[in-house]
Amino acid sequence: MSTSSVSKGCFVFKPSAKKKKTLSLEDHFTQGCESAENSEKRFKLCQDLWDKLKSDTEVLQDDLNRKILDSLLDFTRKCSSTRQLSHWASQMRASEIPTAALVLGVNVPDHDMTFQSLSELLQQSVTPHVASVQAKECGALKHLMKRVLERLMDTVVTVDDEEEEEAEQTSAQLHKSVHCSLSTLCDWYNTKTKKSSTPGKKRSSPSRDDPQQPPVVIIFKDLEAFNPKVLQDFILICSRYIERLPLMFIFGIATSPSTIQHMLPHSVSSLLCIELFQSLSCTQHLATVIDQLILTHHFPFKLNSKVMLVLISIFLYHDFSVRNFIKGVQLALLEHFHSQPLSVLCCKKKDALLNVMQLSHSDLERIRNLPSFKRYVEKQEPQEQVNLSKDDSHLKEVCQKLIKGLHKYHKNYYPVLRCLHTLTSSLPRYPLGKQVRELHITCLEKNVWENEDYQTAMKLLKMLAKDELVALLQRCVEILQPVKSKKMKNAFLQLTDLLTKFKQLDTVAAEPPPCVEEAITSPVRNLQKKTDLFQLQKTLLEMNESRRAKKLSPFEVLRNEALEFLDNLVKSHLSPPESHTLNEVCYYSSSATVRRHLNATPRTSIQAALNSPYYYLQNERLKTVDGSVSNSAPDICIAYKLHLECGRLINLYDWLEAYATVVSAAEGNNPDSDNYGKVEEVKHARFIRAVSELEFLGFIKSTKQKTDHVARLTWGGC
Repeated sequence: MSTSSVSKGCFVFKPSAKKKKTLSLEDHFTQGCESAENSEKRFKLCQDLWDKLKSDTEVLQDDLNRKILDSLLDFTRKCSSTRQLSHWASQMRASEIPTAALVLGVNVPDHDMTFQSLSELLQQSVTPHVASVQAKECGALKHLMKRVLERLMDTVVTVDDEEEEEAEQTSAQLHKSVHCSLSTLCDWYNTKTKKSSTPGKKRSSPSRDDPQQPPVVIIFKDLEAFNPKVLQDFILICSRYIERLPLMFIFGIATSPSTIQHMLPHSVSSLLCIELFQSLSCTQHLATVIDQLILTHHFPFKLNSKVMLVLISIFLYHDFSVRNFIKGVQLALLEHFHSQPLSVLCCKKKDALLNVMQLSHSDLERIRNLPSFKRYVEKQEPQEQVNLSKDDSHLKEVCQKLIKGLHKYHKNYYPVLRCLHTLTSSLPRYPLGKQVRELHITCLEKNVWENEDYQTAMKLLKMLAKDELVALLQRCVEILQPVKSKKMKNAFLQLTDLLTKFKQLDTVAAEPPPCVEEAITSPVRNLQKKTDLFQLQKTLLEMNESRRAKKLSPFEVLRNEALEFLDNLVKSHLSPPESHTLNEVCYYSSSATVRRHLNATPRTSIQAALNSPYYYLQNERLKTVDGSVSNSAPDICIAYKLHLECGRLINLYDWLEAYATVVSAAEGNNPDSDNYGKVEEVKHARFIRAVSELEFLGFIKSTKQKTDHVARLTWGGC
């Protein structure tokens, strides 16, 4: 195409329409992945386990919340049907606004999922008119009213605010705006109910769920965060329309039901008919999640004791959020498959055995370098050690046997763990922990039977009465019964036999007890009326020996036999995973990585950025060798480095002069000139900004102890 004559026209050359390539999840996973040979297979396994964990968690949370959600649904139906009745008590209740106070606990990040499930269930089975509001979007009464009307009516609502009117003029062509008032909502509700009613049909009696008069449910997700004045005014206005509009409130409470009394005076709370609903505590929720999702052999990915402690400590000391705990497990899952090339074996036993035969030579070398495999090789015969070190095909066969053994270990570990927890969780002072997760962490760390607390627990079990011991053994039998492992089946049969023997003790006729009294008193009869101290001491020692030699009762013999059997069961199956070969393919152990991602330390990160700006800005001029800050670094980095050289109180003028000297060196000024280090207006303004930023970050603060001084607040750098 010729463009020599520009005077004839303009010619536009459009670039070729090449779509920018967007990286998929697999591409992000593969980049920087250890051993890219099997990265695709590892990504597929990781994604499958991720989806399984996510779906199982959602199903479990729905089951845990089902009871309280069903109670709330029954409450809404009951309140809706009460308005249809005509007796005096119902009319008095109908003049109040039905309110459900839902106490969810302090695990605020988990509340969204609960309210989402509640809204969906309400819309499916009770009423289509459900609106959820949060405090951050309802700072004033008009904003609260606007959000409620918009979410109920699904339209644009205008308020008397010039700024909002300008923003809404653009969407006025698409939506018909309405005035922000409850009378508008009443008119809309009447129109909706008239449309939904079927003309020409008469109902003989009002039904329990009146489809023509569904309630209007307003959910306040975070009641404590609302402005009390806004909430009071809104309730007062709604009470004026309760006869025209079947309103209902649901208060989401994180702390205590007394919050309602603190926020609402009696004149307002008396307008509400409040019923309290208590959800399952977050600690019970976590215990159920760990028991059903983590402590199971069906999920091949495992966490070692340190990672478990990090996740549980974040839960207990930070947010009590089960949702964040699951995110932590997902993070560990992703890190394990991304950083461990042998994680291709972290899958179901059948798939793992197939993947072993497909391992490359480099993967087999990684197996040979595993600490657990090195310990295994050292225990073998010399010829076997040579074969494992040089013969790849033989190594694959051995790895298949080891993978089978690892899966058998997990299959036997969790039932025995639950049996031991059942036996010890009701003992005084809980020597092995009250929760099964505590016992699990103890078993992951070391041999549990070598623990002093374990010995204490066994001594306490020997003091149990027969009924208590039989009840505990019965629960252990119920735990072992569904397990399909051969060893667990044998243990189930032996425990069943022991239980049968315990029950037979009641039916067997009691044997005449040995004449212990005669054995005890016989030395006393031999005593003379007048005896010396030596003879008395000898007689008492004989009596003590006779007591020790007393024959055990049948119950005591059977009890010792049962506890000895359980002790051998623990020693056989509750060894720590580090003692098993190839445990590295399933267990994730980098607790530092999990802590760094989930339990961030902002101060440390800020200090690292101010000390080493090169690692964040990637500017070669900022690169230093000895750890000092370059004179061409940002102003805040220079001011921060200079403030580290000062004491508790910092003289602002001295600080400014030092800053001006460093900046002058960065500008390349001659050190011998008169203007070198001179404070100019621009440098002064830059210094003031840097000091203000340091004060905002919390490194310094103003003080009245000395004029023109600031106080240093942090000590110790990176």
